[in-house]
This record gives sequence, C-alpha cells and structure tokens, in this order.
Amino acid sequence: MADRFTASRAQLKPDPRYGSKLASKFINCLMHDGKKSVALNVFYTAMDFVAEKVNDREPIDVFIAAVENCRPSIEVRSKRVGGANYQVPTPVNMKRQQTLAIRWILEACRDKKGRPMSRRLADELLAAYRREGVAITKRENVHRMADANKAFAHFAW
Repeated sequence: MADRFTASRAQLKPDPRYGSKLASKFINCLMHDGKKSVALNVFYTAMDFVAEKVNDREPIDVFIAAVENCRPSIEVRSKRVGGANYQVPTPVNMKRQQTLAIRWILEACRDKKGRPMSRRLADELLAAYRREGVAITKRENVHRMADANKAFAHFAW
C-alpha cells in the first residue's frame, strides 16, 4: 500500500531562531498561502511579547509548555454498531495530540478579532501556559465528552 502521508515530518527543519522542530511545525501551520516570511514574523513577534510578559523562563519553553498543556490524551470517535452511532472514547497517539493542540491554539487565535495576529497568538500561548484560555477549554470539553461516554469504551476494538 502506498504511503498516504507526505514526507513533511522527514523534511522539517528546525526554526532559525530557537532551533525547535515544534516551532517550525507551528509556523508551517500558521502560514497562509505559502507566505512563510509573514508567518515567521508573526510567530517571532508573538515570542517577543511572551518574553516581555514572562521574565523567569525562555519564550520557547513557554511555547512548548503551552502546546503540552493543550494536548488531549483521549478523544471520542463515532462508531456504528447495530444501526446506532456511539461516541467511543479512544486514546490519541502522540502525533495527533500535537496536531490537535496546534490546531486548537491557532483556531482560538483566529476567532478573536480586532488585534494583530502576533498579539492574539502571544495572549493565547500565555493563557495555555497558565492552563486557561480557549484551547484549554476545548481540550477539557473533549476529555469531558470522553468521560461521559466511557460506558461505550467496550466498542473500541
């Protein structure tokens, strides 16, 4: 069977300022229409704002902790059994955890309007670092749904 995924993970290079592959992946997800220099500028400006707010830690450490805090450990998936659909809680693999965390942080930033993207991103990263904000709320809702549907866990085969 042919590979279904691109080789983006194998080709991913660390970002220029921090040397982090996670930051590079985040910048690629932030990017629109192939404008990587704009995405780099937004990300690094947001990191400068984070550095102003948090003096005791490096901004890249705050970023990594924010993404870690947003990672879901379990999610619900629809499973059709005997003509009925059940929301079955299933564990999430590490790659999908990271993808969901990045997606939720960026969705939270894009939903807010009225300020520059770098400021919105910095605020959301700081909120996720403190375990609050929209992305953390989304994670908690996913965990709550999985907990509410754990009676259907025996359908996860």
